[in-house]
Amino acid sequence: MNGIFRVFVSLSASGSLLILFLLLAGPLLKNRLSRRWQYYIWLIVIARLLLPLSPEVSLMGAVFREPVRAAVSVPAADAVALPAVPAGDVVLPPEDESAPSWEIGGALRQNLWAIWLGAAALLLLRKITVYQSFGRYIRAGCTEVSDVARLDCLGELCGEMGVHRPIELYENRLASSPMLLGFFRPCIVLPDAGLPDDDFRYTLRHELTHYRRRDLLYKWLVQATVCLHWFNPLVWWMGREISRACELACDEAVLRSLEPQQRRAYGDMLLRATAAGGGYGDSAGSVTLHESGELLKERLRAIMNFKKNSRIVTAVSFLLAAVLLLGGAAAGAYTGAAVPNAGKGGPSAAYRRYQEGDVAGFSAAYVMLDEAAQRKYLNLCYEDGSIAYYGACMNCLPQDSPLFAEFAEKAYADEKIAFFSIPINRMSQSDREAWADRAVEDKRLAFSAMLANAAGTERVQQETDKLTAEREKQLLEEYKAYGITKSGWNYYYQGKLTRVFADFQANESFVTLNTNPKGTVSVKVTRNADGSIKTVGYLTESEIDEMFGDDFEEDEWDDPVDEDTIVNISREDLPEAARKAMQNCAVRKWYLIHAGERQYIYYNGFAWSFGYEPELSDGKWTVDIVRFRKKDSGYVLLSLPEGAPVSITCDGEAVALTEIK
Repeated sequence: MNGIFRVFVSLSASGSLLILFLLLAGPLLKNRLSRRWQYYIWLIVIARLLLPLSPEVSLMGAVFREPVRAAVSVPAADAVALPAVPAGDVVLPPEDESAPSWEIGGALRQNLWAIWLGAAALLLLRKITVYQSFGRYIRAGCTEVSDVARLDCLGELCGEMGVHRPIELYENRLASSPMLLGFFRPCIVLPDAGLPDDDFRYTLRHELTHYRRRDLLYKWLVQATVCLHWFNPLVWWMGREISRACELACDEAVLRSLEPQQRRAYGDMLLRATAAGGGYGDSAGSVTLHESGELLKERLRAIMNFKKNSRIVTAVSFLLAAVLLLGGAAAGAYTGAAVPNAGKGGPSAAYRRYQEGDVAGFSAAYVMLDEAAQRKYLNLCYEDGSIAYYGACMNCLPQDSPLFAEFAEKAYADEKIAFFSIPINRMSQSDREAWADRAVEDKRLAFSAMLANAAGTERVQQETDKLTAEREKQLLEEYKAYGITKSGWNYYYQGKLTRVFADFQANESFVTLNTNPKGTVSVKVTRNADGSIKTVGYLTESEIDEMFGDDFEEDEWDDPVDEDTIVNISREDLPEAARKAMQNCAVRKWYLIHAGERQYIYYNGFAWSFGYEPELSDGKWTVDIVRFRKKDSGYVLLSLPEGAPVSITCDGEAVALTEIK
């Protein structure tokens, strides 16, 4: 979490440069560029303060990245012979404890993020509650304006200004100034609804301009930015400047629609509104017609000096906005990763990210390494079983990298299908098909099933189905010697229906996992490293809880349908017409295939052990499928009688069925 805080500190520093630029340029630009430009230009600064986007090389990225520690040279006289290191090991330069760092040591360093985030959350919560309290106080003393002429005037102005949402109009004599309140129920509150007609129209036009420009949303965006960067006084100053620019830009927008003589009347209205206000001050989340005497003077001067911008001024405005945008990009931000040196600092930086659990930072450091270092880190992730980091390494490599084939071979030889699938996903179609043929030839069923989906060829799928059938036959022969039999979907042990039947490989992955909560015994099979059966025994309740958690609930499986009515079958049990129809079925899509007197629910690529609960009600089948545990591959194939429509839910969510007849 300190890494996130560090990112925000770099954003704050980067945004501060832009704030200082606008602060210094303000006196030069104030009377030369439009107030609208001076208001909206702050959005670039806010984007720089909030978005951790940065070019690869930037000012703040260089300032805030961790220093690269140089190797310590040892005088020849003091040289020490180091032990040889195997080629596959990762060699790290020694840590230099005296190296400078931006971080504060000890417990404070570890809790900087909590201090920052806690203060930001409290500050934002306070602003929200203050605004809510202010809104309640104002609304509590409000009286709805019922004068038909006044309401007609509001409706006319809304139509003229393109405001299509109803705006409520209230009077509250304690309000300090006319104001706009509310995101979801916007309303205009006037200290006095009995204003002269011209003053009333100018006031409404001003507040409707705020609404049309979404100034409330802008103000709250500023408040959120201030809360996140509460430690930066320049951001607080920016908040005040935006509030000031908001009113000046709104005045400018109103003045554009007025004649010269009307502009003076608009300024007089501001003076009268100041004198007529009550005792309730405004809130940070509201937009009011005036805020202070100093701002009022500036607004009156702006009204007196108002003139429409020329094309040259407009062009200069766009140019300066582009300069500020490019400056913000160049200032950049720390994005969580150092730019390592492949020969010296790179491996150390990548290893620190690996130890810290920073996958994004590790990826950024890894991509800068040479091939030898990349191979070492792939070995490290592979041996540690760190699938996320292993995948990050693979995704950083170009598709023609020899490391893809090298580590695919390694995972295939070690039968680590999860690691094998990552390089396969980046390979070409022809390479996938070659691997699929190899898996079929080697009778590697798990690899063949996974590659059948990846290669997407009918031939590989058919060969995989044959392997599946052969493996199923072989398993049943093995089970028979230990008193385990199978009928349809169900397994029996010594004649008793099994509640849970689990066949574990030596690496604790499943050969078979079957559940039926109606069963009376729970059985586990363990295997030796060579794949032969080692033991057959009973599963304890604690083992079942560890396997399924809360997903295995007996009371949810009250099946009123006879178990032979709907059954889970294999592809080999299908009639010829259904097998042909399945050849045109896409992967990861639900189908309902009609063939003869049966209909079949089919989903290829369902890599889960599962249970199902069928129910026939009002002449309609409802089948609820529940996933239990992730597998490398698999499919759903359920057979049920023809003659009734079918709907399916998977983990409680309805799925779309494509029917094939």
